[in-house]
Amino acid sequence: MLNDASPAPARKRWLIAPSAPASHLKQFNDLPRLLVQVLYNRGITGREQVAAFLDPNPPLRNPLEAPKLKGLDKAVARLRRAIQHHEPVAVYGDYDVDGVTATALLTQALTALGADARPYIPDRVDEGYGLNKEALRKLKDMGVRLVVTVDCGIRSPVEVAFGNELGLDLIVTDHHSVADELPQALACINPKQNNCPYPSKELAGVGLAFKLAQALLAVEQKMTGATPLREDDLFDLVALGTVADLAPLVNENRALVTRGLARLNAAPRAGIAALMQIAGAKPGTVDATTIGFTLGPRLNAAGRIEHAMAAYRLLVTADVDEAHQLAAELNERNRERQRLTKETQDKARELALSRAPVERAPLLFAADKSFRAGVVGLAASRLTEEFYRPSVVVELGESESRGSCRSIPEFNITHALDECNKFNLFTRYGGHAAAAGFTVPTSRLEELAERLMAIAQAQLGGRDLSPSLHIDAEARPGELNPEMCQQLNRLEPCGYANPVPALVSRNMVVRDARTVGADGAHLKLSLMDERRASWDAIAFRQSHHSLWLRRDMRIDVAYHLETNEWNGAQRLQFNVLDLRQAGV
Repeated sequence: MLNDASPAPARKRWLIAPSAPASHLKQFNDLPRLLVQVLYNRGITGREQVAAFLDPNPPLRNPLEAPKLKGLDKAVARLRRAIQHHEPVAVYGDYDVDGVTATALLTQALTALGADARPYIPDRVDEGYGLNKEALRKLKDMGVRLVVTVDCGIRSPVEVAFGNELGLDLIVTDHHSVADELPQALACINPKQNNCPYPSKELAGVGLAFKLAQALLAVEQKMTGATPLREDDLFDLVALGTVADLAPLVNENRALVTRGLARLNAAPRAGIAALMQIAGAKPGTVDATTIGFTLGPRLNAAGRIEHAMAAYRLLVTADVDEAHQLAAELNERNRERQRLTKETQDKARELALSRAPVERAPLLFAADKSFRAGVVGLAASRLTEEFYRPSVVVELGESESRGSCRSIPEFNITHALDECNKFNLFTRYGGHAAAAGFTVPTSRLEELAERLMAIAQAQLGGRDLSPSLHIDAEARPGELNPEMCQQLNRLEPCGYANPVPALVSRNMVVRDARTVGADGAHLKLSLMDERRASWDAIAFRQSHHSLWLRRDMRIDVAYHLETNEWNGAQRLQFNVLDLRQAGV
C-alpha cells in the first residue's frame, strides 16, 4: 500500500563509481558499455586482463612449477613416504564448510593414492577451534604418525610443539593470517607466510588442501604414468568451501570455483545431490549464491548444532539412501540453527545496547551463559549488519568463554585481537580482518571487552559509521535487455571481492508497490522507465520503504539485474539494493 508520508532518509551511502573515460570505452567497442564499466571499476582494464577475466575456462597453476607454495615439496615427500610405508595419516580439519570440505578432499585424495588416511574434526563445544593437545595425544595412541592440518594450525605453535614432543610429524596447511611465531612443523603451507613466493594469497583452506592434493597427483602421474583420481573429482569440494568461507572470487579462486560449479551442476556426488534436492536447488542452476545461501548453511549446521562429521559423511558417502538420510538431518539442524540464531541475536542486541546506546558504542559486545558456541558468530554477523558496528558475541563459560567477532571494513578485528593479546588475554585466537574467534579465561572477559572498546573508540570514534553501497554503473534507458543480462553474467562466479554488478536507474516512476511475504517483510514494485517500459522489482527485507513511497513518485533504484522465472516464462527484474526519491 502506498501513502503520502514524507520519504525517510536513505540509510546507506551510495558510492557511484566514476564513468570510464571515453577513450577507454572506445578500446572495447566490441563489448557492451556496462560490462566494460564494471570491469574498469574493478581494476580490470587491459585487453589481456579483460580476456583472462571473461575466459569461461580460466587456466590453473601447475603446483610443480615455480613460483611454488613454500613447504609444498617437503609435504609431498613426507606424505609419499607415509603412503609407501603404510603409516596412518590423520587429516585434522575444522568444523566449518571450508574445514570439512578440505578434510574430505585431502582424505579422498590420500586414500585414492593408497594412504591409510583418517579424518579428524574437533568438536566445537568440547574441543574448540584448531589443534588441541588431547586430540593429538589421542591420535598418537591410535597409531597415527603423521598429522596434516587443513584450515587450521598456523596459530598453534604450542600445540605443534606438543605434537613434536609426542613423536608426531606435523604438516600445517592453513590460509588464516600468520602471527609473528610460526609453528615448528615439518612443513607450513600458507601463502601469507614470509618468503612464500606463491602469488595466490587468497586461497581458502580447501584451496590449499587442493594444491597439496594436486601436487601429490602430479608427482604420482610423473612417477607411474597414471593416477587413481582426477583433479576434476575434487573441484566440487573446492567450490563449496571457497564460496562458503567468503574467500575472494578472483585470480586462482575464480578458476577453481568455475570448475567446481560445473562439476556440481553436471555430476554432483551423492550427498550433494541429496542436499540439493531437499533444499530445492535444481541441477544446472547452482551458482555461488546457491552455495552461500542454500548449501553452505546446511553443511555448516552440522558443526554448529552437533558434530561436523555428519557433514563430512554426507560429502564422502556413495550410498544414496545414506545420503538422503544425512541430508534430511542437516536440513533439520539448519532449521534449529535458524531458531537459535534469532534467539541469540535478540538477546545479544539487548545486552550490547545495555552497555551503551548504539550511537555512542564503537563496538557491540555481549556475553551470556545461554549462548551456544555454534551460533555466536552468526549472531555477531547479524548485529554488524543491523548496526554497522564491529560485534563480539561470547558464550559465557565457567572457566573459559568462547567468542566470535564480525567487523566492518574500517576496523580490522584480528589486528584488534593482536593488540589485546599483548596482555596475554587469550587461550587461543585467530581469524581475518572481518571475522575472528577466540577462547579467553572467563575471569578476564570483562578486561577483554574494555580493551576492545578502547581500541574501537580510538579508531572509530567520531567517524560517520554507516554502510556504503558501492554502485558499479548507471544504466541508461534502453540499455537493459536479456542480452545485457547474459553479458553481465560473464562476470560469474560472483561473490566476495567480485560482487554481482550493482546498477542504478534514475527517475523510475512508481506504478505500484506492495508488501509481500509471510510477515510482510518484502516489497514488490512495478516501475516504469523514461521510455515507458515496465519493470518488475523485488526488495527483500525492505518493506520500510512502503512508508514513504507514493504512486507516480519518481525514484532512483539501485539493484542487481536478474532473470526471474515464473510458470515457465522468463522476465528481467530488479533485485533492489536500495531506493531513494529522485533528486534527494
